[in-house]
Amino acid sequence: MTRARRGYHSVMRLLLALASLPLLTTFAPFALYEEPPVPPVASIRFQPVPLDESDPARRRVGTLQFLGGWAIGSDDPRFGGISAMHVEAGEVVALSDAGSIIRFTLPGQEPARLTIRRLMDGPGSAASKFDRDMEAMTVYGGHVWVGFEWRNAVWRYRRESWRSDGAARPRAMRDWPSNSGAEAIVRLADGRFLIFSEGEGRRDGSTEVLLFDGDPVRAGTREVALGYRAPNGYRITDAALLPDGRLLLLNRRFSIFEGMSAKLVIADPSGAKAGSVLTGAEIAHFEAPLTVDNMEALSVTREGGRTIVWIASDDNFSAVQRTLLLKFALAEDTTKAPQP
Repeated sequence: MTRARRGYHSVMRLLLALASLPLLTTFAPFALYEEPPVPPVASIRFQPVPLDESDPARRRVGTLQFLGGWAIGSDDPRFGGISAMHVEAGEVVALSDAGSIIRFTLPGQEPARLTIRRLMDGPGSAASKFDRDMEAMTVYGGHVWVGFEWRNAVWRYRRESWRSDGAARPRAMRDWPSNSGAEAIVRLADGRFLIFSEGEGRRDGSTEVLLFDGDPVRAGTREVALGYRAPNGYRITDAALLPDGRLLLLNRRFSIFEGMSAKLVIADPSGAKAGSVLTGAEIAHFEAPLTVDNMEALSVTREGGRTIVWIASDDNFSAVQRTLLLKFALAEDTTKAPQP
């Protein structure tokens, strides 16, 4: 890349960062409080993107092998704001922080399909973004657990119908800041749950995490508080369970001069207990000129014997941001990486 071209990209990143600054509190536009006109049948578009804009042949970042990337668009104005997702059987089920359930086929699947529906069951009113700001999701069996940021609540849904059959507002979550609440939720292999706060700080510099000894919406489930120490300057935005039982944690950072960046770390939850602090080993760092935006959603699948990592971004319904979907294979030697 020439010096002039690098300078141009630096200026553009700065302008993007300045334009994006007010959006990182995960607010959706006020226009979304009224249902916008939608097409009879929504379409979806996948525009391929490279891993590295300055080196399109690049296929590696940290211990991740790049398998594909797409900027996604639609003629449906409700598409966007993706804050959590689950990838399975050739389909993405994503949750919007504006209260929508977004389902679409993966790139390359034919025919391409997109459906968007409002989440009807949930805290407060289905018409209020503040009530239906979904930031976290975990799936197990026939159920989905969803974390609501502003309400500091957890609801459980039947996967097929998205009708709720359980809900709770855990006492330990009630005082979390309304816009820094439940940002990630994971069901561990042994049936325990972890819920991560985005910004509830502790005296030791970590952020608040709750460990539940079972289903968090079930009466009588007990929880204890512990911490998570993200990479310096970063905040957690999502988490997923790896096949070996460890955690993959997505962390985001915004700098007014450097724009967006993200880091993936792996942490071992086996020693999690009251008062402990989860830390992770960094496996990938996304920063310009790598393709990166407001990375908020994470999912892990298996494909051909490999562990596949999917990362998506929240465009905040902004014209200067993108909904990205990136696909990686996790290097097998990552399972042998030393823990900090």
